[in-house]
Amino acid sequence: MDVNTLVQGGIDAETIDSLERVLLEADFGVDASMELVQTLERAAERGKVSSEDDLRTLLGDRIREMLDSGVDGSVPPAQLRRAPSGQSVVLFLGVNGTGKTTTVAKLAWRLTQAGDTVLLAATDTFRAGAQEQLKVWAERVGCEYVGGKPGGDPAAVAFDAVEAAERRAIDWVLVDTAGRLHTEHSLMEELKKIDRVIGRKIDGAPHERLLVVDATSGQNVLNQAHQFGSALDLTGLVLAKFDSTARAGTAVAVARELSIPVRFLGTGESEEALEQFDADVYVTKILEAG
Repeated sequence: MDVNTLVQGGIDAETIDSLERVLLEADFGVDASMELVQTLERAAERGKVSSEDDLRTLLGDRIREMLDSGVDGSVPPAQLRRAPSGQSVVLFLGVNGTGKTTTVAKLAWRLTQAGDTVLLAATDTFRAGAQEQLKVWAERVGCEYVGGKPGGDPAAVAFDAVEAAERRAIDWVLVDTAGRLHTEHSLMEELKKIDRVIGRKIDGAPHERLLVVDATSGQNVLNQAHQFGSALDLTGLVLAKFDSTARAGTAVAVARELSIPVRFLGTGESEEALEQFDADVYVTKILEAG
């Protein structure tokens, strides 16, 4: 870039380049980073900003706009869609090792603390210990639990869970699924089957399909959103392990490319460590890293 064209009230190419490095190191990805940098360059060229603080403020505003592109307006991004009446169902998706089961438990705790009743459905009938792990969490946070036989049909577990919730007049059903990759065709078809079975049992369900991703995994987050989004209509993103990284910019790329809002941030191991997503807090964390 031409340094001379960017000198306006102390703003020069080096300052903008340093902010570009912040974006790339935070895993915003090339496309989102370049779009943001071009915004800063145009503002500098036109004399719209007069200091590095102005640039950072403008950058933060533009990041928020990108995040808002994933919000459809019908539901605030940090809140969950609820059924008009009866049971509300949340389906959790993700690859192995993202903290999905723990996230299910954390959300259950939040909902019970708000006075709602919750049932956890353990549809991972294959991974050793998966059902027992969720059952322990259910007891810990004070909610109901439905599991299945080892090696059983995951969709049948989901059906049984929704049926039990209806019978017991429980407000929420949180469905934990087995971790899987998009290349595992049979497992992706299994996921679609779980989704279909829930929809047949309750009209409009699942009301949320939340993709849980490891915030430390960089551009893999965008790849996973593409992969799972091609199978099911995702409604939100949960950034697990957000407290362990300054490299969570890829969430902006997901919102920008796929119009999927960030709903929650995982900030620790305890049941309380799930925060509603706050764009201001998110932007501050990203910019502080630079």
